[in-house]
Order: sequence, then C-alpha cells, then structure tokens
Amino acid sequence: MDLRQIRYFLVLATELNFTRAAMRLHISQPPLTRQIQQLETAMGVVLFERNTRGVALTQAGMVFLEEARKIVALTEQAENKTRLAHQGHLGRLDIGIFGSAILNVIPTLLIELRKTHPDIAISLQNTTKIEQIEAVREKRLDIGFNRVFPPAPDLTVETVLIENLFVAMNKNHPLARRRVLTVKDLIDQPLILFPNNVRPTFADNVVALCRKEGFAPNVVHEVEDVMTCVALVSAGLGLAVVPASAVNLQLPEVRYHPLRSPDATVDLSCVYRADDASPALLVFIEIVRRLRHRKLKLIRD
Repeated sequence: MDLRQIRYFLVLATELNFTRAAMRLHISQPPLTRQIQQLETAMGVVLFERNTRGVALTQAGMVFLEEARKIVALTEQAENKTRLAHQGHLGRLDIGIFGSAILNVIPTLLIELRKTHPDIAISLQNTTKIEQIEAVREKRLDIGFNRVFPPAPDLTVETVLIENLFVAMNKNHPLARRRVLTVKDLIDQPLILFPNNVRPTFADNVVALCRKEGFAPNVVHEVEDVMTCVALVSAGLGLAVVPASAVNLQLPEVRYHPLRSPDATVDLSCVYRADDASPALLVFIEIVRRLRHRKLKLIRD
C-alpha cells in the first residue's frame, strides 16, 4: 500500500465509476484498475464490488474510506507543517536571557516574532553569559542575549543595540537634584556593581569608565543581577550605574539620571552557533536586525 493507491481509492470511492475516476486523475483506466487491484491484494480484502453500471463499496471498503481520509489528511498536515518549518513559520527556539534584557529588549523581540510567526514555540532560560555560551555550543540553546561576549570562531556575536548608561540613586541623595551627571560626580560615592559572576562583565565596564576619569570606584557591594542592585539603591545603600533598559525597574525611592560621557554606553549582543541554519533561528535573527536598524534610525533622526 502506498499513498498514491490510497488517493486513487478515494477518487474511485467518490465517483464509483472507473472511467470518471480515471478522468479526474488524468490517467487512463487500466493503470487505475491495476492500482486498485494491487491495493486490495496488499490488504487481503475486496474494497469494491464491480457491476455493469460501475462499482460500489463493500463493507470493508466503507471502513477503509474513513481511514483513508484520515491518512491523507494527516499526510497533508505533515507536508504543510514540514513546509512551514522549512520557511521558519514552525519550530522551537530556546533563548538564553539575563537580568535587564528582559525589561525591554527581549519582550519587544518576542512580540515581533509572535506577530509574524505565532506557531514558533519559545522557551526562555535565565542564565549567565558563560552558561549561555556553553549551552549554545551544546545545542541546548539556540541563541543567547548578554553583554561583552568574548569572540569565538565557532560562534557568531551580533550587537543588538548600544544602550546609554544611567545612574540609579535614592531620591534623597544629594546628587538627585542634578538632571545629568558626569563620571567624575561618582568620585567617592558608594557604588553597587553587578553582575558579580565570571568576568568580563558589565561591572568591568563601569570600573573602566571610572579609571579612565582618573579614579578608582568606591565599591561597597557587588551583587548578582540588576534587580538586586536597584533594590539596594532603593534602600539607600549606594548608587549604581545601569544600562537604559534598567530604567524600566521602577522601585520606590529610586531615580535615574543620564550619565554624560562619550564612553557611557554598553552593548547588548546575541550569540548563536556560526553554522546554525535553523529556519526559525534565521527568522528570529532577522527580527533582531530589524530592531537594531530601527534603533539606529531613531538615533540618526
């Protein structure tokens, strides 16, 4: 039994006439007759009763008719899903994320993906940068988002956007009266750094920013993530330099002030396997690139 024989059976079961069925199939009658006979032989049953006016379904033929319709429907569904997966409309994306990216950029990207490709399943995993790199290499993640990725020959790192930096502080801090701050305003101020995991990290960027202005930062706390950092700021335990996406964290007593410096920026990048040609991933990367293009256009305008 093959799919062609099943399709021939369905047409003949509809027409109940070999001549008309052959015409619908755009074949001559003898090949149709042979295929139906081969189908009956393979199944060991008689599907049609032949008579002078045409054919009629046997009891076995009527049962097979229902099953044949299901088989063809499932086959067409499989073909359609496979085609959609090839086009990037179906599939699964395992995405590595981290603290501040989930506050702005990641939701924006997922909304865009959902609009155009709603049938792609998405799994988000909150992991460190090193964990993301290992998981991408081991194919446990398709793509990861983080900052300051080290270059690697087997991985592609793309900048998603460049974010400006802000200083988070308690609203009662003396510097809160300033609209804009410079890096030198942070001299001797108690600073809270994040993240405190494997270097290089965003924390190293902040330290380098201070050292470039000629001073060592007064670090009073190093914490794991931006949420913990801003919570400590809210309690009045120090100031923190944060990327623009963190401004979405609106905790009580916290104010955010732009940091004025040509170097007061940080990247948000994505990493994926250089040889990964998954259609779903390629679709998602194109959405990432469109977001970057829009952000750059806004800056130029």
